[in-house]
Amino acid sequence: MSGHSHWATIRRKKGAADAKRGQVFTRLAREIVLAAREGGGEPDTNVQLALAIDKARAQNMPKDNIERAIKRGTGESKEGGALEQVFYEGYAPHGVALMVETVTDNRNRAVSDIRHALSRHGGSMAEAGSVSWQFNRIASFSFPLGDHDPDKIFELAVEAGADDVSFDTEVEIVGPLESFKAISESLRSAKIHPEEAGIRMVPTNELELRDEETLQVLKLVETLEEMDDIQNVYHNMKVSDAVWAHLEEA
Repeated sequence: MSGHSHWATIRRKKGAADAKRGQVFTRLAREIVLAAREGGGEPDTNVQLALAIDKARAQNMPKDNIERAIKRGTGESKEGGALEQVFYEGYAPHGVALMVETVTDNRNRAVSDIRHALSRHGGSMAEAGSVSWQFNRIASFSFPLGDHDPDKIFELAVEAGADDVSFDTEVEIVGPLESFKAISESLRSAKIHPEEAGIRMVPTNELELRDEETLQVLKLVETLEEMDDIQNVYHNMKVSDAVWAHLEEA
């Protein structure tokens, strides 16, 4: 399982606590708003919106919340401020590169919160372009293997343009950016609903640290991800099996 899938699994296990703070619904609603704004409010013709709605339903998000988010995205509702997706670049301790994806209605608040968190944990903000060159954007999907046939999953993913399919307790499919729609549609036609689906950033090279240093950086990543404005945090750090085992037991 990739580092991204490990981290996503750990976050899902902690989801109950996050849901009590409303963070899960807030993030899901923002995904729906952006998807509807980019591709329209009909999930039958907007793959990204269909996936965002599937994820919201999997977290038992109320139907009214989903519909309000769609209307906000299409402009039918003026509820709340205008949301925008903004990436910020920075460094964690020990020279780890960070790309912080935000969806916010207030850039000043978002950048102030990020700068404060980085400073408190021994990191710093970076100028635009100084970190992003170390990452590539890819299409990514993951879901439990369950009763699915690995051979059929591999076949449909590769035919849709995937570069790699890995199997563990979870299936992870990755491919080039332009393959996102085709892979999404293939999974939906096979009645497979990914728990994680979207465009994510992967480092071109990974940085290896000692386990205690890795845990220090992951603490910062977790702090950032707990902020309402932040959707995802990407880093170029390689995480050892020992660290993943420690986090899963915590």
